Amino acid sequence: MATNTGTMESAYFVGRSEILSWINSTLQLNLSKVEEACSGAVQCQLMDAVHPGMVPMHKVNFDAKNEYDMIQNYKVLQDVFNKLKITKHIEVNKLVKGRPLDNLEFMQWMKWYFDSVHGGVLHSYNPLERRETSKGGKEGSKKSASSQSSTKSSTAASKSQTSHNARRNDAIATNQSVKASRPSSREGPAYDEQITELKLSIDSLEKERDFYFAKLRDIEIVCQFPEIENLPVVEAIKRILYATEDSASAVAEAQALISQHENQVSMLSPISEVAEEGSKSDTQKRKNIINVDVDAAANTTLSPRQRISDASDVHCSGSPLVTY
Repeated sequence: MATNTGTMESAYFVGRSEILSWINSTLQLNLSKVEEACSGAVQCQLMDAVHPGMVPMHKVNFDAKNEYDMIQNYKVLQDVFNKLKITKHIEVNKLVKGRPLDNLEFMQWMKWYFDSVHGGVLHSYNPLERRETSKGGKEGSKKSASSQSSTKSSTAASKSQTSHNARRNDAIATNQSVKASRPSSREGPAYDEQITELKLSIDSLEKERDFYFAKLRDIEIVCQFPEIENLPVVEAIKRILYATEDSASAVAEAQALISQHENQVSMLSPISEVAEEGSKSDTQKRKNIINVDVDAAANTTLSPRQRISDASDVHCSGSPLVTY
């Protein structure tokens, strides 16, 4: 079974809110952020929902807080992948750090796999009962159940209040409906035109969103190359790329990181120049000493006959210093 999807697949264009709604409805949880599932326990139970009995839920820890406990959950998930011959690579080191983009991407793949098996339809799966066998699963089930009950009670109260107000205003609404004039039939085409324009605008915005998401993903992949991942500029880009919605100072931190590196380079550059000039002067001195030594050695090794020959050559050459 094909278990790998490309970056531009439609699975990676599923929004954050849709992913959260799918997780909470499937497992009866109450997550507010995708990165809250970074412990790996949610992924394990999703695989258990798709393949009942395949995941040893007693080994899953829903109360994992540190990276060690989270890694144990991902080991369980990797064992399930191996049994099912799923070749999807799990980037555990990134997921356990709670990065929103990495966890969103992995959850998008999980939803794609979930929908590809049996059309995403669950048959008699009880997530609360399965989660009770896990460590910390009972507490999570109680929290989700209490939140759901409070939501239901508030919904029921609002419905009763709404029905009471509806009965009280029923007579007034009836009189007003008789007096109210019908909207002109001429306004129908204008409304249709506005609806069409809004749909086109939404389509354009979705295409633009998908385009820039793909660009951000490409930048992230390039920044993970081993040759450049430790460069200060790349670190600054990662600082901005992985910034959360609350951290508005990401750009300032990135600029400070680059400025700090430039200051360190400027402090080291004069020392290197002085050292280079000193090495050049030492080399030139050594060359001069070697030349002097070679000349002196040449003069001392000449035999008396060679010296007389040199003197005769000077005499015969018509030197102005020699008189006849």
